[in-house]
Amino acid sequence: MLQQTQVKTVLPRYTAWFECFPRIETLADAELDDVLKAWEGLGYYRRARFIHQAAQAIVSLHGGSFPNDLETIISLPGIGRSTAGAIASFCFDANTPVLDANVKRVLKRWHALPDASDKILWPLAQQAIDTSAQPASWNQTMMELGATLCSARKADCDHCPVHQYCKSAFQVEPAKETRKKVAVLDLHWQVDLHLDQTKGIWLTQRPASGIWAGLWTPPITELSLAPENQPDHIHLLTHRRLHLYAQAQSDQPLGEGIWVNSLAKHALPTGIHQLLKRIDHVPR
Repeated sequence: MLQQTQVKTVLPRYTAWFECFPRIETLADAELDDVLKAWEGLGYYRRARFIHQAAQAIVSLHGGSFPNDLETIISLPGIGRSTAGAIASFCFDANTPVLDANVKRVLKRWHALPDASDKILWPLAQQAIDTSAQPASWNQTMMELGATLCSARKADCDHCPVHQYCKSAFQVEPAKETRKKVAVLDLHWQVDLHLDQTKGIWLTQRPASGIWAGLWTPPITELSLAPENQPDHIHLLTHRRLHLYAQAQSDQPLGEGIWVNSLAKHALPTGIHQLLKRIDHVPR
């Protein structure tokens, strides 16, 4: 949950998640729609699908017990080397480093290697944790240091407890550090609203891949040109800016879909929720 989502957003959802899925078996047996609904509002729903698949793999391949060796953890859906390192160190006290964005920044500054690739940083991270004697504490400290005193915007060397070991101490210029520029693509989507006083609102399920994969929305048509009128809502994703234009429809909907009188049981993207809040007579 903490991948790409802030702590303040995650904390209440973390507790609620275990109320829905108290055991790995409960999660493995759940319908994907229920998993996505429980994840609603956290974004990056691909993570929820991976968690669901991983739970099923743990039940079917490992008897319901989470594996404790790095390679097997990495083999689970959605778990890469860095996440596996965090799990192995936090849960099983293994000497397995984490290499998230914060740790990368700390290591680059520590070793005065501003342009170091992951191929260079992984061995450095491994060397450090091998001498730490407390791998779980080491990983958490490295991540916290990068999130606070050694952040992307500022290097607070005066208050850093390890500045005497850092080759870049008091020399860091964040403005000159190389950062990847993320290109944001503008998309213009027409959202067709079929509303019925008795039946509610017509929803269709998004394709299994792509933006909002597997979630429920009113029918959406991607527009080749931006309309002259202003969008009813703009929703920001990491690499996309979605301009949503609500279009009331009086004819009967075509294709596969369902009428719903309540949105309580279906996982909708946050952008669609925000759009529908602006529309009268939409079921909640």
